[in-house]
Amino acid sequence: MSWYHTPGKEHDVVVSTRVRLARNVEDIPFTSRMDAAMAEALIARVDPLLTDGGFVKTDFQNISRTSAYTMVEKHYISPTFIKVSLPHALYLNDPCHLSVMVCEEDHLRLQCILPGFSPEEAFEGVRRMDELLDSTLDYAFDKQGRWGYLTLCPSNLGCAMRASAMLFLPVLTQSGRMEALSARLTQSGMLIRGMWGEGTAAFGYLYQISNRNTLGDSEGEILQNFIRAVKAVIEEERQLRGNIKGEALDRLSDKIWRSLGILKFARSLPLREFMELMSDVRLGAAMGILPEMGIRDLTALFIEAMPATLTTTSRLTHASDRELDMARGVLVRETLQSFPSAAPAK
Repeated sequence: MSWYHTPGKEHDVVVSTRVRLARNVEDIPFTSRMDAAMAEALIARVDPLLTDGGFVKTDFQNISRTSAYTMVEKHYISPTFIKVSLPHALYLNDPCHLSVMVCEEDHLRLQCILPGFSPEEAFEGVRRMDELLDSTLDYAFDKQGRWGYLTLCPSNLGCAMRASAMLFLPVLTQSGRMEALSARLTQSGMLIRGMWGEGTAAFGYLYQISNRNTLGDSEGEILQNFIRAVKAVIEEERQLRGNIKGEALDRLSDKIWRSLGILKFARSLPLREFMELMSDVRLGAAMGILPEMGIRDLTALFIEAMPATLTTTSRLTHASDRELDMARGVLVRETLQSFPSAAPAK
């Protein structure tokens, strides 16, 4: 079962948690100096280790553009991975929420993604996978102890670990506090980005928070700093939600119910409108305004209504924007009909 179909901790604010490790094999040049034969040789070395461990391989030389972007939408791969010119492959163990990108920026990008806020569990998952590969592969590592794991980008030197969480921050955003929050996170060694990571915008009030530095700190230190920073953001968002009372709460409740009504009956839903309406409904579920709406189910609907995923599940070929919008409308109507009925409080 995919990560977004399972319940998670603190899911009223945190959509998912991911821990990623960057690794390179010592006797192979960095990807910037590799050729196709080297990339294929690396994949051949890694393949038996991962397939014997329950991973399923997807060869990105033999995959459609739509299928590739489906993997991005589900957060199994980075947008950068699609653009790699070398032979490259994804190994996915969906039940364990583990994946390995082979030949992204580094030879190996190991990842564990979990629903809600579970950084320690995600770290444990990726650590076990790292031990499996390290038992056979000789990682590129500074044996003098200064630089740690050697990576293509200097920003990943050291333990080469990134912990990140995707947060739903509608009230912080609407109250105009994101700039101040970003400054505070930067001071504490964190980065805040859009929902797809570096260089992307924040749609639907979704943001990624991750550690900025990896050199000089241990995995444990990075994890604890990350946990403190994210918990502070969770508390601030919740406090602001709790401060909405009286007339302001009535206006917000009206907006949320109107958004739900549109989603239930719209025949066509463009992506941006869908995300805006879904953000209202998710906030309503988180605040108890829509108590019958399950946050886990809303997260799954959000992923499944993304363009590439929707194209695949709807079996559309070369779909126009209009066809996708119509298909999204059908998906949302049918999904919301399966939710328990709810009526606004009088």
